[in-house]
Amino acid sequence: MPDNTHKPLSLSRRWEAYRPTKGVWLWTSAGCIVATIIVGFAWGGWVTGGTATRMASDSANGARAQLAAMVCVAGFNHGPDAVAQLAELKKTSSYQRGDMLIKSGWLTLPGSTDPVQGAADICVEKLINADLKTATAG
Repeated sequence: MPDNTHKPLSLSRRWEAYRPTKGVWLWTSAGCIVATIIVGFAWGGWVTGGTATRMASDSANGARAQLAAMVCVAGFNHGPDAVAQLAELKKTSSYQRGDMLIKSGWLTLPGSTDPVQGAADICVEKLINADLKTATAG
């Protein structure tokens, strides 16, 4: 007597027997492409060309400000009566300190006529922090 009960195929047998259509291949490929793009931009660190240009420009401006601040600190420390000027800088209100350094000319790099944007705050911070370190070390 033949066995009429039909036993379902195992998962591995069904996988071997599966033959996807062209439509399934197309939509699966499209889904994988979209998922790759989403994951790449969201978590993979990918950026557009415009964003990369802006990031490079911001980095260059930050480096320029750091360089100008170091020139400012050196000029300030080697200037006449640096100790008295530092005391005056400390007495000046925080929002006017940058203007004081700009007027002194220490924030303008050689070959330029305008002070470097963002360098004033960095220079003031370095001058005040350097003074605090020497005061606590002595």
